[in-house]
Amino acid sequence: MSTIIYIAIGGAVGAILRYSISGYAYKSFEGALPWGTLAVNLIGCFAIGVLWNVFENIAHSPNTRAFIFIGILGAFTTFSTFGIESFHLFKEGQIKYGIINILISNIGGIGLVFIGYLASKYLLSITR
Repeated sequence: MSTIIYIAIGGAVGAILRYSISGYAYKSFEGALPWGTLAVNLIGCFAIGVLWNVFENIAHSPNTRAFIFIGILGAFTTFSTFGIESFHLFKEGQIKYGIINILISNIGGIGLVFIGYLASKYLLSITR
C-alpha cells in the first residue's frame, strides 16, 4: 500500500480523535480558554514524545511512521486552530486569556513532549 494511503487512513483516525476529545473538553470545561484545542495539543505533544522514543528503539516500517506521525498526529493536533483562537482572544480584548493560552500551549506542550519521551524511555527500560 502506498505511503499516501497510510497517511490518509491515519489522518482520518486523527481527525475523528480530535473531534471527539476536543468536543468532550469543550463540554466539560467552561470559560474563555479554548479547552478543546488545549486538550488535543497537550495530549498530542505528550503522545509524540512517547512515540518518538519508542520509534527510536523499536524496528518499524517507514509506512508505520508516516501513519502515526503524519497521519494520526498531524490530523489530531490543532496548532493552526490554536493560532486563530489566540488571535481572536487578543482581538476581543481578552489579553490575559490570550497570553495564558499561549503559555499553557507552548510551555505545557514542550514539557509534555519531554515527559512523554522520558516516560517511554523508562517503560522500555523496565520491559527489557
